[in-house]
Amino acid sequence: MTYSTESFVFQRVISEKSPLIVGADGMYITVRDPKTGEERQLIDAMTGAAVGSLGHQDPDIIEAMTKAARTSNYSFGMYIGNCASEELSKFVIDRSPKDHFSSALWVGSGSEANENAMKICKQYFNEKGDYKRFKFISRKNSYHGFTIGSLSLGDGIRKDDFKSILLSDEQTPKVSACNKFRGVKVGMTEEDYTKELLEELDQKFIESDPSTVCAVFFETVGGSSFGTVPPPKGYLDGAKKICEKYGALFVLDEVMVGLGRNGKYHCYESFMEEGGPDLLTIGKTIGSGYVTLAGILISPKVKDAVVNGSNAVMGAQTYHCHEFNCAIGLAVQKKLYEQDLPAKGAKVGNYLINKIKEMTKGSKVVGDIRGLPLFFSVEFCDPITKEPLDPSFDFAHKVDDACVRNGITVMALQGTAGLKTDANGKQVLIGDHLMLGPAYIITEKEADLIADAFVGAIKEVEAEYFVSRS
Repeated sequence: MTYSTESFVFQRVISEKSPLIVGADGMYITVRDPKTGEERQLIDAMTGAAVGSLGHQDPDIIEAMTKAARTSNYSFGMYIGNCASEELSKFVIDRSPKDHFSSALWVGSGSEANENAMKICKQYFNEKGDYKRFKFISRKNSYHGFTIGSLSLGDGIRKDDFKSILLSDEQTPKVSACNKFRGVKVGMTEEDYTKELLEELDQKFIESDPSTVCAVFFETVGGSSFGTVPPPKGYLDGAKKICEKYGALFVLDEVMVGLGRNGKYHCYESFMEEGGPDLLTIGKTIGSGYVTLAGILISPKVKDAVVNGSNAVMGAQTYHCHEFNCAIGLAVQKKLYEQDLPAKGAKVGNYLINKIKEMTKGSKVVGDIRGLPLFFSVEFCDPITKEPLDPSFDFAHKVDDACVRNGITVMALQGTAGLKTDANGKQVLIGDHLMLGPAYIITEKEADLIADAFVGAIKEVEAEYFVSRS
């Protein structure tokens, strides 16, 4: 049989058909090579972009989808609501820390969630008659989505081609990335690093005119940009206090890192001791890839300001709070909660992290292993000097290829250590990392298989790297 390699999808390498998923079950996917037609099974250790929480083809979710297909109806939320979106909102709010949230908006993606969060922040101040606030402080080397507003919040090479149509640097001032591995210098304590970051944030408010700052947007744990770096102790609480000092809102982005990937429902619960954010964006695992679903959780403070003002949101997107998507998201969340899968999965995730750490002892390229139990990264660099590897070798993507050959999916990225100018005057990404984000149904048996495949791939490419430099 002859297979066509021509692609009609405007994504990835546009003219080439990507490997195609043709089957899946639990922790496993079956992928077809578009050139040869060969099919092979892989352990889905990354679940796409850390989307999967329940794994593939879960029978309870399939049953819920079948039921919803028979009963769901479309309505435009500006005029008529639906039961599923109300029930999902109540379920998530009830399982969040008490009094942290009192309302929710459901959208189709994390980019939309952050875009809508920006609008909610602006409306909050408009309702209070404070119209001057139009700036959003975020961090360097961050990522909040691919729409115009959310891309403006982010930083790095993803936005280079679109700078002329994004929000200005004045509207989106940046503070340093939160990266303990590279930020804590010799002789510094973690507390010193926290203090340094918070002093910079405070100064950024002053430089930007605090009366014009609408909100601060941070990823609770850094996502794909530089590899799942947890915040230092006291950092998020301190950042919220600075926001309160200057009257701005504090927004956390947990689209990639929340709803159970650290064993707790919301990621910030592990890193904040004094309340929560004013807004929290969530996504990915809320629907586990069965539906396109993300959301914004809204604090009583923000909701009350709107209710006591206009008591209305002007405008909506066609598929906000889509009934079918919300019904399936609710089914996913109920199963995760009822079976305590975040905690059970986190136990296995910690087992996997510790096994990889033990198996990579003595490696000349593994600099740091960090993150959450079910969403963690390996940064490749000199483990002593932290010097990034030669970017032209493209270490992370070579390991990614080897992982696929060994039977697992991972996510490879460059830019972990930022940008530098090469000999030709071109800006290039430096620093390599790989991420893993398995579904919460992972067992120790699968963790062992993932560790063997992953570390085997690292060792293979490490040997190749040093041969290439000799």
